[in-house]
This record gives sequence, C-alpha cells and structure tokens, in this order.
Amino acid sequence: MRANNSLFYGILCALATAILVHGQGQSGYISIDCGIPPHDKPQDIVTKINYVSDDDFITTGINFNVSEEYGYPKNPVLPYTLGDVRSFPQGNRNCYTLTLSKGKGNLYLIRAWFMYGNYDGKNSLPEFDLYVNVNFWSTVKFKNASDQVIKEILSFAESDTIYVCLVNKGKGTPFISGLELRPVNSSIYSTEFGRNVSLVLYQRWDIGYLNGTGRYQDDRFDRIWSSYSSISWDSVITSAYIDVFQNGYWPPDEVIKSAASPKSVDDPLELIWTSDDPNARFYAYLYFAELETLEKNESRKINILWNGSPVSETSFVPSSKYSMTFSNSKAVTGKDHLVSVQKTVDSTLPPILNAIEIFTAQSLDEFSTIIEDVQAIKNIKGTYKVSKVWSGDPCSPRLYPWEGIGCSNNNHNHQIKSLNLSSSGLQGPIAMAFKNLSLLESLDLSNNDLQQNVPEFLADLKHLKLLNLKGNNFTGLIPKSLMKRFKAGSLALSVDDQNLCHSPSCQDKKKNNMVVPIAVATAVIVLIVVLLIIWIILRQRKKGAYSGPLLPSGKRRFTYNEVSSITKNFNKVIGKGGFGIVYLGCLEDGTEIAIKMIKDTSSTESQGSSSKFQVEAELLLTVHHRNLASFVGYCDDDRSMALIYEYMANGNLQDYLSSEKAEDLSWEKRLHIAIDSAQGLEYLHDGCRPPIVHRDVKTANILLNNNLEAKIADFGLSKVLPEDDLTHVVTSVMGTLGYVDPEYYRTFVLNEKSDVYSFGVVLLELITGQRAIIKTDEGENISVADFVWPFFDAGELEGVVDPLLHGEFSPDSAWKFMEVAMSCVRERGYNRPTMSQIVAELKQCLAAELAREPQSHEDEAVKETKQN
Repeated sequence: MRANNSLFYGILCALATAILVHGQGQSGYISIDCGIPPHDKPQDIVTKINYVSDDDFITTGINFNVSEEYGYPKNPVLPYTLGDVRSFPQGNRNCYTLTLSKGKGNLYLIRAWFMYGNYDGKNSLPEFDLYVNVNFWSTVKFKNASDQVIKEILSFAESDTIYVCLVNKGKGTPFISGLELRPVNSSIYSTEFGRNVSLVLYQRWDIGYLNGTGRYQDDRFDRIWSSYSSISWDSVITSAYIDVFQNGYWPPDEVIKSAASPKSVDDPLELIWTSDDPNARFYAYLYFAELETLEKNESRKINILWNGSPVSETSFVPSSKYSMTFSNSKAVTGKDHLVSVQKTVDSTLPPILNAIEIFTAQSLDEFSTIIEDVQAIKNIKGTYKVSKVWSGDPCSPRLYPWEGIGCSNNNHNHQIKSLNLSSSGLQGPIAMAFKNLSLLESLDLSNNDLQQNVPEFLADLKHLKLLNLKGNNFTGLIPKSLMKRFKAGSLALSVDDQNLCHSPSCQDKKKNNMVVPIAVATAVIVLIVVLLIIWIILRQRKKGAYSGPLLPSGKRRFTYNEVSSITKNFNKVIGKGGFGIVYLGCLEDGTEIAIKMIKDTSSTESQGSSSKFQVEAELLLTVHHRNLASFVGYCDDDRSMALIYEYMANGNLQDYLSSEKAEDLSWEKRLHIAIDSAQGLEYLHDGCRPPIVHRDVKTANILLNNNLEAKIADFGLSKVLPEDDLTHVVTSVMGTLGYVDPEYYRTFVLNEKSDVYSFGVVLLELITGQRAIIKTDEGENISVADFVWPFFDAGELEGVVDPLLHGEFSPDSAWKFMEVAMSCVRERGYNRPTMSQIVAELKQCLAAELAREPQSHEDEAVKETKQN
C-alpha cells in the first residue's frame, strides 16, 4: 500500500500527462496507416492521433482499398486505419522496420490492425502469422470479411529496431491495415520470467462502464479498453479526483472512475474465461480505487483468488485517493479460468473492481542470427541492390529464413550456412562482405554480371565446400589458394573455362565444367568405379576410339536393330516425355516390355536427356525392390540410346486417375497403391547406402501393373547424397511444377524430405482425384494442398474425397490418410515425417478400411498382417 500524495501533486501530474500526450504530438509514438499514399498524413478525428504512410517502414507489398460495401461511406464509423490495407503476395516473410525513439531496453506496446473487407475481390478469408523480431506473436484469423481483428503485445526492445513480420503459411495472402507502437513505463507489467517473455493481450476490460469509445486521450500508453458489465453487478461512477500516477500503470480517468460491484453484498465479483490453449500462461493486472464515500461504520476489504489460489498475499482496502494495481506473481496455466474478487469476513461492503488486463506470456525462445552475419548480408544486399524479399532477421524464425539462404540452427545463435544468389542481377566485383560469413559452406553466384578477378579471400572461408561462379565476366585465373582446395577435393568448384587457364590445350581439356565432389563414402565406391568407366568410355567414343557398350554386360544389351524389331518398327507409343518417347515391345518369349528411347544425344538440346540416361542407368544397376520398376536392359550404339523396363499394363497413376477406370478404383485399392509407392521411396531413402533422393516423385512416375501394384519409375533426376554423415546436398532445383518442395526451391538444399513433400501431393491426388495443380472457377491455378487446407482445418471430409468413391470408405481411414498427406506438405522439411513413418501410418489407414467390412476382408487382412 503506497502513501497518499497531495491533491496539488495529483493535479500537477495530471497536467503534465495532458501536456505530454496532447501538447507534444504523441511523443515516441509510431502510428502507421498501412496502404495509404506515401505523403498522406491523416489525423484520426476521434483519437487526434497523427498517422503516416507505411512507405518508409517497408519496401515490399501492394496497396489496396477495402471494397465499397465494407468501407467509407457505407461504414462511417469504421476506425480510420481499416479503410486501406497493404498486401504481401510475394515472399514468405515481410517485415516492417520500426526505429525506436527511446532505444533498446525499453518496454513497448505494439498493436496491429486488420480488416479483410474483400480488398482483393476474392471473398476468401486468409490466415497468417505475426512475429515480433524472431519470435511468434499471434495467428491472424477472420470470422467474416467485416471482422475487425486487433492484435496487441507488450515487448522489451533488444535493439534500437523492432521488426514486425507477417508470415505466409500457405493459407492466403497476408495483409495489414494499421500498425502502432507506444513507449510504456519499463518498471510495470513485470513477470516471473523478467524480460524473457512478451505479453500478448488476451482481454482488457473497463469494468462497469457502459459508454465511451474505449480509447482515451488521457491514456499515456494509448491502450484500448473494452466495456464489460453483468446483470448481476451494479455500476459505480465518480467524478472525484483519483491519482493514477503513483504505481506507474496510469489508467485513464474514465477507466478508473468507473467500477462494478455485485448486487448481493456477500457475492463475489467473478470473471470467467476458457482458453483454446491449455498450456497458455496467463497474467492478470487488476485495477482498484474506492469510488464511494464510506460511513464510519462501513468498510470495504478485498481478497483476490484465481482458480482458488490467492493473487495478493494479504487482503487490502481500495484507496479513494489513488489507484492500485495487483497482479499474480507466477503465471496461471490451464484451460478454464475463474478470477474471483471477494469481500473479507470483516468487510461490510461488497467487493469492487475498476478494470482488468489479461495477458498470455509468449516465451522469447528463438535465437537471432549472429550480428556479424547480419551486418555482412545487409552489406551484400545494399551493395548489389538485391531485389529479393529480404527483411527482418536472415535466419530467424528458423521456419522462414530469407529466400536463397540456408542457416545452421543451434541452441545459442544462428549463422548463414548457404547463400544462393544465382541469377540475381549482381554486378561489379565480389564484395569483401562475403568473407565475413564465416560459417558459409555453399556459395552460388552463378549467372550474374560479376566482374574483375575472383578474390583470394574466398579461400579464407574455411567451411566452404561448394562454390559456383559460372556464368559471370571474371578476368584472370582462379586464385591458387582456391585451386589448391579444389585439387585436394575439399571444394566443389564450378567456373567458366577461361578462368581456369588461357591456353588452347587447356581449354580442350576443361571443355566440361570441373566439379569435384567434396568427399565420397565407402558405401559408394562401386558406383564411382562405374561412373569412371562410363566417363572414360564417353571420352573415347567422342574421339572415335571406342564403339563398345556404355554399361556393363550384367544386363542384356540390345542393338538398335533388335529394339526396332521387338517394337515392330516403333509401332506403338505408350508414353512421352522431355527425354523422348516410350514404345511397347515384346521379347522372344512373349514378355512385354517398355522401351524408353532417348533423344538424339548429338544435339545440344538433348545433352540433358543423355545425362539423365546415364544417371538412371547407373541407379538401375544398383537398386532392386519390388516397388521399383524392374530394369530389363539397354540400347547404346551409334544410332540411339534406350532404357528397357518391364511393361506396366495399367500405365501411370496420373493417367489412370483421369481415365474411366478410376470409377473402379476403390479406396482400398488406392491405399494399396499409396503403400506400394511409399515402400519404394522408403527403400531409396533407408535401404540404400548412401540414400537416394528421387527428386521427381509424381503420379506420372508411379506405374501400375495388371494387378494395380504400384512401382516407382524414372530415376533420371535422382541424386545420391554424397556422404554418410551429410543429410543433404546443395544442388540446382529439378522436378515438376506442383510437386517441387518449396523449401528446396528456396534454399537449393535437397534431402529425403523433398521427396516426402512430393509424395504428399501424390497422396492428395489419390484421395481427391484432383491434379497437383487445380484450375479454379475463377480461372486461377492453385495447388491441391491449398485446395484441401480449408476442409482439413474445418475437420471436413466432404468436399475433399473423390466423388468417384461414392462414400464407400471408412471415415477413420480417410481422415488419417488426410492427416498423413497434410503432414507431408508442411512448409518446413524437419516438420515432415520420414518415409518409414509414412509407410507405418498408411498401413494403419489400410487396417481401418479393412476393419470396415471384416467378413469380406478377413483373408486380405491376414495376408497384409503377414506381409508386415
């Protein structure tokens, strides 16, 4: 309990605050009306707050007005900032940069405003996330187009700049209507965690007051108070002066001068709420002031209980001179909450409550990128005017790093591990700032307009394992220090020929890119021997010194004439692709086969097809599994190259799902196809050492035989992970639109989880009957994952499951299948399951479907159990 101050002191404080708030133009405030023209500086007629455009705070985004039916003049009471929005269709993370007048170490209230208002004419409510600096703040959702969403947080500044970031998580384009920052007294709103948490506003209630705007000009912190009352309460209001300055919380006059008390003297005054998150940690700040003149024989003494436990150590008597604020010293966790303000036994009057603020604690558990890397990458961005969506912290939050950047994530800080600036319009010399990225392992600067010499300092990057400088305009040779590492095999180097040497003989020897693998695990020695043989043979063939087969004779080698004969002069085409054409053939014993003819490898256009032929042939020699397409043989002579497989009578899954046959494709059969395909990928990932990433998983590359058994095919883009102790490889993006892992697309980091994403799309095609890319009624193209998301969020199967199934499936099986599929297409790879986990989950889906009709499926269930 604090000592009373004089009325004179209180009046002076009140005058001082009034001067500060109104006379100095909201000192320290940042008030942004997002989406208005750059030079507009409107004033809100209600709050008298001066707003500015967001043009100086962010470089990305597009301005829109909300549609007429939601904005002015049809909605004249619409808060000023909600009439316009700034939308962010580009990039996963777009950040506002707020420079603080009081600097780091101080407490700030940050408030963001949102109203969709059908600004984009799509009538589609988005959902996205908010972050403050690198830590999660809140998820923004809407009930309808006119829903006004306000998010507020109290956070200590760790530097002189605060970033407020909008994150696209694949559920619609993020946007914002307004953004505000207010300095707050740093000595209040304390928690047991100190400055290691931010406080996210849950509710702020002006108890007992039924009128007013809820936003008062004499609130120094510009808080918004919502009126709250109950039919079982009486409202109490006073006009007497109350000192609100003593404890630093400074509630506005209109808030502290109204209160509520229960109509029955002995009843408690109760506030009840239920949290969606049972693990949320709550703090409450309760405001009290005595508003009535008490007689000598009257007393008001109060206890505060939260879920039965006392908030204040002792009971207290509200003061009529000044406001008092009480809060819980430790967070209260749970789903259901009851705050009870009670009179003590010796109190003659009922309890009273003037106001309450309720917050949830948001832990600041994410780490920032080390300052040296931040300064270096910002220097690079400024030097080359990089046009990518680079704002906020480069690596954090770890789910949403900058485009083209890969990071090391540990328990102390983050560092930039890979940087891909290929085809980014870079001009001039390589900047010294690259040297300061001390943990850099992969640097891709290819296909720019970089000039002058390749700098010696690149060799100082001790961890650098991959350097791609191809497609620039460098003069001079590669520095000896880099060449030394290249020759030692510790650096994969890709450069233009003229930067390796200048003599004609050397140019001939280096005609192809010199890319040396970093290291090779023992498990792939055999494969490397095969590659070496192939390389020698190809060079000899170019010189006319070799006419033998490309591959060893472990499989049958066919001549061109034999291929022509068994295909009846290439009579029946059963498939086409960028590599060439697939024909149906028949061996002497009547076995039907499929012959994949590779385009003429002498043309520049077909060099990629020839390369894929080599990759696929090499892999087919080493991998064997019942769910991988079987290799029969090959053709490799002067006229043509071909790969020969077992014939799969029902073609590929994509065509089958689009044909009339799909009508007979039951849910059980779809589950078997999913399990077969998953087992094939599981073998590539876990059964092969080192693991193999297919890199082009899609329904068109899943083949079906007579019995609808599925087999993975087409290994032309497959990649062998280079070492047993490496979990990924940095490589150019390959794959098919609609199936490519977005994380791989952004970072160029390839691993098994990239196949998992693609397989998730396949699963969604199986359950929906839709293609990977769907054309909407409005003529837009959306992914099948985006099509499914709203139904998945709402827990609805109807509208997702293929109508051709006619409801003949176990809902438990279908829903679990949906969960598996959606877990595969999560934004970040480490959040996706492994193929082994997927196989196990899909078998559970099959078991649930078989259990639907146990009599008819008994034998199959027993068979499946034995197989497992």
